[in-house]
Amino acid sequence: MRASQGDDSSVQTDKVALSDRSSRFLASGDEAGTAPEDRGFRPDVEGLRAIAVLVVVLFHVFVTARSSAFSGGYVGVDIFFVISGFVITGVLLRELNVNQKIGLGAFYGRRARRILPAMALVIIISLVAERFLLSAADTNLVASDAKWSSLFLANFHFASVYPNFLVHRPDSPLQNYWSLAVEEQFYVFYPAIFAAIAFGFRRWTLRARLGAFLCITIVASFVWFVATTTFDALQYSSLARAWQLALGAILAVGAVHLKKIPASVAAAMTWVGLGGIIVAATSFTLTSRYPGFVAGLPSVSAALIIAGGTRAPRYGVEVILRLAPFKWIGRWSYSYYLWHWPILVVAALYWGHATVARNLVLAVVGLAIAAATYFLVENPIRHSERLKRSRVASIGGGALLIVTCFMFASVITI
Repeated sequence: MRASQGDDSSVQTDKVALSDRSSRFLASGDEAGTAPEDRGFRPDVEGLRAIAVLVVVLFHVFVTARSSAFSGGYVGVDIFFVISGFVITGVLLRELNVNQKIGLGAFYGRRARRILPAMALVIIISLVAERFLLSAADTNLVASDAKWSSLFLANFHFASVYPNFLVHRPDSPLQNYWSLAVEEQFYVFYPAIFAAIAFGFRRWTLRARLGAFLCITIVASFVWFVATTTFDALQYSSLARAWQLALGAILAVGAVHLKKIPASVAAAMTWVGLGGIIVAATSFTLTSRYPGFVAGLPSVSAALIIAGGTRAPRYGVEVILRLAPFKWIGRWSYSYYLWHWPILVVAALYWGHATVARNLVLAVVGLAIAAATYFLVENPIRHSERLKRSRVASIGGGALLIVTCFMFASVITI
């Protein structure tokens, strides 16, 4: 009888463990980037990634061709920051809910598998392209950029070499790495802060403690962000961008409350959000008072889409964002963001003055390369069972990629 009871208990335990795991992971093996109260997978958020990368790509297509069309597409980066804050907080909340702890080693191992392979590939290919297609002087400049980019310090580096748009230094194929550096700096410190808040000062609920911290962060960082009114080095500051990441984070923290919004109101929020992004991307210019209060438009618009989608997926913009083109571009968005800018910059420097038509063709080529990178590099490494079983191997492999990029940048100019 005891043996039978033991078997039943074991089966029940296995079922609970499986249930716990299913609350954290999707069928694809990806972590659910939402709060425990939310849907495990948000097609609207994936589609919003597509919107973000597409407006950035279109901005670069036109700006490198000296065209003023789509001059506000740089706000796609603002959207990415809001999404990142939402996703990472959802991941941490689910892990805490299931395991009652935050595994920092496992977290950084996952980040290494997710970010570093594609990043390293683009850095190395960009350096090779500079070395064989352009001048030695250009290669030396980009090699310096590569060293900072590989260490996730590109935002500090580019703040010094591109303090404003009047600098006559040639465009760098790695200049877009500044935003990746900002995100990774956030990912380095935020999980530890999250864990400290989760296990300290238990007088308030976890959501109240996190909400208070995030509200303070949003206000303090936004005040700093709007302290200047020119598009200059401040845009590269991780502290000045923290409010956008915290804005996304507080959406995950408040998911249980967002689900109580009337469905009609939530749906309207998402459509207003999409309209706000379109207005910002098409009406902002390089002379807009940015950084400044206007940056609130794309950031709050992205937050409205995410917040409304928590309650009203059927009637909101998810009916558009869940369509196949947005789904796939959203999945490829990381690789696409990395690839499109080096392709446009190297082509412009090699062939001379760029045209919109040529840049559009290059943007399509970049999307194809991004898709190949996703299927052949990004996804296989991210879901490698061998690496997933060992956080030491994941972090060690990531460190090796960083060292390889840094050393390659050091020797390619010899």
